[in-house]
Amino acid sequence: MTPDAKVPTTVKLFLPQTLLEEWTSSNKADLVEHALVVTGETVQYPIEAAVHVTSLVSGPDEHQLLKKVKTDAQLAQLGAERLADSVVAGDTAYDVESGYVVQVPDPPAVTETAMLADYLLNKI
Repeated sequence: MTPDAKVPTTVKLFLPQTLLEEWTSSNKADLVEHALVVTGETVQYPIEAAVHVTSLVSGPDEHQLLKKVKTDAQLAQLGAERLADSVVAGDTAYDVESGYVVQVPDPPAVTETAMLADYLLNKI
């Protein structure tokens, strides 16, 4: 490997459950054993159950979860409990959007925003 060679990296993106359901119902993608498979592709993108914390319902935001994406494993490490469309961490309750964290390749010299837009517009 040359000194200037870059190791391929991945970017983690949040995929809302509602969007995934739309993709699966229209046969654009499917979940297969903890992986997202886009119709017509052979690549499987690793996924992990997660939530996007959308609003603070009650209590202080001591864990600074507001507006963040956290996997179920990360929530468990914090001692937080997931209840339908809510997360409770100690005396604090949050509204959340359920979904998945998807790992996709990060193409060189492309911004994350451009990559996400390209992926969503051209792959799905």
